[in-house]
Amino acid sequence: MTAHRTISENFADGIGQSLRHNWDVPCFSDLGGGTLTYGDVARRVIRLHRLFDALELRAGDRVGLVGRNCIHWAVVYLAAVTRGAVIVPILPDFTGSEIEHIVRHSGCKLLFLADAAADAVDSDKMPSVEAAVRLRDFSALWGEDKHTTAAMAALAAPFSASDTPRSAAELKLPMVGGDQLATIVYTSGTTGFSKGVMLTHRALMVNVRFFLDHVSLQPGDNIVSFLPLAHAFGCAFDFLAPYFAGCHVTFVEKIPTPKVLLAAFAELKPVVVMSVPLIIEKIYRNRVKPQLESANVQFMMKLPGLRAFVQKKIRDALYEAFGGNYRELVVGGAALNRDVEQFFRKIGFNLTCGYGMTECGPLISYSAWSENPPIGSVGKVIPYMECRIDGAQKPGDIGEVLVRGENRMLGYYNDDEATAACIDKDGWLHTGDLGRFDADGFLYLTGRSKNMILSASGQNIYPEEIESQLNNMPCVEESLVIERDGKLLALVYPDLESVDRACLKGGQVETRMEANRQELNQKLPGYAQIARLKVLYEEFEKTPTKKIKRRVYDAFAG
Repeated sequence: MTAHRTISENFADGIGQSLRHNWDVPCFSDLGGGTLTYGDVARRVIRLHRLFDALELRAGDRVGLVGRNCIHWAVVYLAAVTRGAVIVPILPDFTGSEIEHIVRHSGCKLLFLADAAADAVDSDKMPSVEAAVRLRDFSALWGEDKHTTAAMAALAAPFSASDTPRSAAELKLPMVGGDQLATIVYTSGTTGFSKGVMLTHRALMVNVRFFLDHVSLQPGDNIVSFLPLAHAFGCAFDFLAPYFAGCHVTFVEKIPTPKVLLAAFAELKPVVVMSVPLIIEKIYRNRVKPQLESANVQFMMKLPGLRAFVQKKIRDALYEAFGGNYRELVVGGAALNRDVEQFFRKIGFNLTCGYGMTECGPLISYSAWSENPPIGSVGKVIPYMECRIDGAQKPGDIGEVLVRGENRMLGYYNDDEATAACIDKDGWLHTGDLGRFDADGFLYLTGRSKNMILSASGQNIYPEEIESQLNNMPCVEESLVIERDGKLLALVYPDLESVDRACLKGGQVETRMEANRQELNQKLPGYAQIARLKVLYEEFEKTPTKKIKRRVYDAFAG
């Protein structure tokens, strides 16, 4: 373990530099809607600064932001952090009462709301909010006085030739220190209620700088932004890093189903694709696997001369499905199914996995596909962080992953108890993830420490490893392995497209799943075998990054 690298670049200053250097380059678009150049974005940022001045918004004041990916979401974010305010992005999937709680807890003074959120919340339950603005058109929702309302009306007025800055040279933004709090991100965790993660300008800059140093981006490159911007993964790599590089970012506001995304990729031809495993696994399961299971393909795959031909055809088809122009497909937010990753790597598909958490804004480890990271690893720890495996004596020993460094959070907002439980006296952040290093320094994750099951014989069982195998079996979409009465129970949600293709009806689905259980048990050690399997016909509840909310099923007794 070596000391981590420090960073000297200023995040807010970098935002201004990108505006000036790329003034006439397309910056943001809404899918199927309008486009703003970097100069257009600069003018809107300055207009928002005027609103902040009218509200007497001071450095450190909180600005709440609720909405799906869109141009105005990005503009509000940039305006707030360059003004020294603290942006509080709130996931639009939260209920009205959850939004109200986060606004109260963080003490937001100004609030930007998407239409659905505006209809769901009660202004009387958010006493700290002095003014609220409709995100769609920047019109006033409510305000404390006539002066505030007039300022918001000016914000919503059409732009004219007199709007400043009229050129890159005229753009002046305030300086904001790297140690200053930039954002409070409320987690959407799988095991508990949301906590407010405090990230500095420096933490955000580390994520941007590492991405720019390891992923080739040029001004004008197309990026499709569909991961939730209120989540650290989507915000850092679908929005901030491409913005710093001068890319043209197109926001997908709709819920990102594979059908919606593949149509956007075909139209926009992005150079980099960020994704969560669920989407990649669905594309593999519904587009690739049926071809692999056909008699003709299986026959050709047995012949060395034809196997390479088939793999190239599949690789080319996948490349075109992602727009035919991408250089790297990065998967994060959860573990990718091992068999899916192995297949993509076998055919030469440019895919790589990273690891992070909101508390690091989010990046902890990553290696580009060109570095040929081992299958199953999440790359090497980024140079701005230190990482160790708690209790490990040698490579291969499993323990909790501990990290510290430039992009570690300050702590949880207004929650000293949770902060002390997570960050020890030496500054190590206890991630709650179990992992190991190999002899070459690549990191592997084995599961969450809270999810680990201790068998009756004293063996450690990592349910995520069993789920990864089960999810790759016929007609399985997703699964969850939990302990019941000292035995393992698997909850399975079927892949309905595969069920339809196989013409399974009624009890035939349960029969297929029972066959899966028996087949999988033959591959598992006795202490890790599944005693019972239950088919669920409603999709698992998930976080916005498509991780199953395990705590919802902890008490499952079906």
